[in-house]
Amino acid sequence: MDANISVFIAFGAGFLSFIAPCVLPLLPSYISYITGLSFQELTEGIDRRRIRIITIKHSLFFIAGFSTVFILMGASSSFAGKILLDYQNVIRKAGGILIILFGLYIMGLLRLNFLGREAKISFARKPSGVWGSFLVGNAFAVGWTACVGPILGTILLYAGTTGSVGQGVKLLAAYSFGLGLPFFIASLSINSFLARFKKIRKYTRLIQIISGIFLVAVGVLIFTNYFSILSSYLQSRGIGWMRG
Repeated sequence: MDANISVFIAFGAGFLSFIAPCVLPLLPSYISYITGLSFQELTEGIDRRRIRIITIKHSLFFIAGFSTVFILMGASSSFAGKILLDYQNVIRKAGGILIILFGLYIMGLLRLNFLGREAKISFARKPSGVWGSFLVGNAFAVGWTACVGPILGTILLYAGTTGSVGQGVKLLAAYSFGLGLPFFIASLSINSFLARFKKIRKYTRLIQIISGIFLVAVGVLIFTNYFSILSSYLQSRGIGWMRG
């Protein structure tokens, strides 16, 4: 697969993880938890400049926390794929099938009980300071929820087929950016986010279907190795940004 297509898809997967029904509704709680500010302070606080500075610092460290874990996962997955380089074709096809199953699961067309289990690391009290927010970000990444796992797993599976640690790091960095950027924007405009969330919430089922279709499409392309054909076609059409 062309490197630029891979990164774009990884970024899109991160954004889909952000709007997943099990993440988006919890955003205000996460922001309140990592900043140590009450919901009322976040939405109605008088000293807006102080609140904004606190929110920026803690949000960035939280994002850095989960990004670090995700990127390490990507590097490890790619390293394992590199070791099994002789079996890349088998790994690619098996990964493609698994990703298709993930997509069907998200759409509610298939029941996979092992994806319904969550590995959670929680803190009764948040560790103090910005490094505490970093640790909470680590915990968020390790204990991803059931509906985020398949999307993240898709990128990890593909990273394993590349056989390149550098590519694995790049893919999971793009995934983290796709998840972290909207989180950061929403944390700085919590009132606007809450107003829009009420409108987004009624499209929860549609979001699940779109996410599932996205995974099924990626799975089919990986299984058939059609990405290389697609990349060659796009480059032959002279699409400059696709050239790596």
